[in-house]
Amino acid sequence: MHLFRSVLLLSLFLTGYGVHATPSELQQQFVDLMVEKHQFSRDTIESTLAKANKNETILKSIAKPWEAKPWHKYYPIFLTEKRLTKGLEFWETHQATLARAEQESGVPAEIIVAIIGVETFYGTYIGKYSVLDALVTLGFHYPPRSKFFRSELEQLFLLAKEENFEITELKGSYAGAMGWGQFISSSYRHYAVDFDGDGVRDLLNNPDDAIGSVANYFKKHRWQANSDIAFKAQVSGSQHSKLLSKSLKYTHKWSQIQAAGVSVAETHLNKDESVKLFEFEQPNSKEYWVGLPNFYVITRYNHSPLYAMAVFQFSQQLKEGFNPATIARIDD
Repeated sequence: MHLFRSVLLLSLFLTGYGVHATPSELQQQFVDLMVEKHQFSRDTIESTLAKANKNETILKSIAKPWEAKPWHKYYPIFLTEKRLTKGLEFWETHQATLARAEQESGVPAEIIVAIIGVETFYGTYIGKYSVLDALVTLGFHYPPRSKFFRSELEQLFLLAKEENFEITELKGSYAGAMGWGQFISSSYRHYAVDFDGDGVRDLLNNPDDAIGSVANYFKKHRWQANSDIAFKAQVSGSQHSKLLSKSLKYTHKWSQIQAAGVSVAETHLNKDESVKLFEFEQPNSKEYWVGLPNFYVITRYNHSPLYAMAVFQFSQQLKEGFNPATIARIDD
């Protein structure tokens, strides 16, 4: 068995597990992988995949993501009075759960509320697509990211087995994200928690588990409690342009950013702190922000600075609008 597994994995490596393979070849490779690596029944995998359908709408959607918009067209989608009102109501309703999540994880309640609001408008829009269809479509028919989505399809089968889900009934986004917090399969398996103690990790229907799981996701990605997220910046000269990049990795210290003509109103930044300069497009100008490590953590949820900035700004609206005096206290 071990020899067969070695030969199988080597063959998949040599063929690039998808490089220049047809959709039917990719599907066969996937079936072989699930049988050998995870000991699934071949009939089970094949019969389940046979129930999936290629969805052209999904392919069109992923080709034009919202994150491809300029900032001035992106943020009005999320920073609305309607979403703010709904967010404050959600915070009020779940304030005890949010307070406990903040206490245990160090992640502010407003960040958790902002994430769930941006992702699903507080459970209102959790997705209309079959998760199985989405991952089959993108895993076998979308070459730019097929490897990633085949990995998520693998995780979906494991998740359904572990959580006793009916895999063909799961609904989510066009990218296969599920539940109140829109967790992809791998994130559900690794970061979901049973926050209300009922023995089930239910991110599909249970806002308490969603709250705890979002907090846990940020904690596991090294959220720094009681730390800032980002500062609006001013720039002078042209040296700052050399610091801009599409990479989300932080490769500069604050002292380097400052030396390039970047300043912020706040003066307590440590010169050796890792930060990143971001540029956001307004209709007739550019807007600059300095992201701190916690801003990077938000981009682990969605790898887009636009998304992270929308979540951050929405969280500040929520924090300003919520009355702290109404927050439930947790008994010692």
